[in-house]
Amino acid sequence: MMKAAVMYGPSDIRVEEIETPVCPEDGLLINVRAVGLCGSDIRNMTTDSRQGKYPHVFGHEIVGEIVEKGPKVRGYELGENIYVYPADHCGHCEACRSGHSEMCENQGKYTERVGGFADYYVVTGTQLSRDSVFKLAPDQDVIAATLAEPLSSVYACQDNIDVRYGDTVVVIGAGPIGCFHIQLARLRGATKIAMVELNEERLELAKRFGADLYINSSKEDPVEAIKKWTHGKGADKVISATPVTATQNQALYMTRKGGIAVWFGGVAKGKLAEIDTNYAHYNGLWIYGHFGANSIQVEQSFHLALSDAFESKKFITHILPLSKINEGIQLTKTGEAIKVVLIPNEEKNKDLLPNE
Repeated sequence: MMKAAVMYGPSDIRVEEIETPVCPEDGLLINVRAVGLCGSDIRNMTTDSRQGKYPHVFGHEIVGEIVEKGPKVRGYELGENIYVYPADHCGHCEACRSGHSEMCENQGKYTERVGGFADYYVVTGTQLSRDSVFKLAPDQDVIAATLAEPLSSVYACQDNIDVRYGDTVVVIGAGPIGCFHIQLARLRGATKIAMVELNEERLELAKRFGADLYINSSKEDPVEAIKKWTHGKGADKVISATPVTATQNQALYMTRKGGIAVWFGGVAKGKLAEIDTNYAHYNGLWIYGHFGANSIQVEQSFHLALSDAFESKKFITHILPLSKINEGIQLTKTGEAIKVVLIPNEEKNKDLLPNE
């Protein structure tokens, strides 16, 4: 038996014992050393995301130690730490062959698997045979490695829109993703960076990432503030990293003529936005909807997350045992936490838990 955070319905998360999964002949069984608490996990666990199909275990930002391997597995050894990217790509469909494996037509559906909010997790033979498992060196930080998955989409976004030296960049939303965008835009050479957020506590936490301007949109009009900051021109690239349509609209009006407005955060299904298409048309705006990362970007972001250039400790504000997952959800929702990392198998992984 093992402990897992089991969802029985919206906001009904119970840490309890369930059957330990069996290692497949062509796969691995890992002790989940650390697993990030993602905004999408929180959205899924606090809404009827599975339309009544419960119980279920979520969790997809997984780093673990191999404790068992199937007899058909080659190239992996017991005791090795691995990072498991949740979306395995087939490599053969048109999307994959054209460099857009994030749109793979045969992608593994990780939300249908038993996830990583548990003591143990199964890595399937399909995952091993594709592009979704990466080894850590013995001296690499397993907690930092949990950031590789959320970072991958941010990395891919800025790679695709070519954030570069001289750019003025605006990021709307000071959650983990927004903070990643600030850090990465700075690493890529953006000259001026602004952060927009309506939660004062979250905005204060985000100041550690060194944007040039912080705007509380509950106290002033963010569009007017950005226009003033850019001498009426607007920013080169504006990234809406929130799950609401209002900021997607704001992004358009913050973008300079010929600039790029990015809709990064997914909104609730069925939620529609009313857009002034004439404004986008006559100002030559490029509107880019971003999702996921291709295989190469996934690998590059894994290495970035573990590099000295990416200050992972700034992002991870709370390391909690899996038994406190509900506390982690609340800390994230209120803005008291930027990024929460959970430690399952608390006795086996006690070396990763902070001393209380």
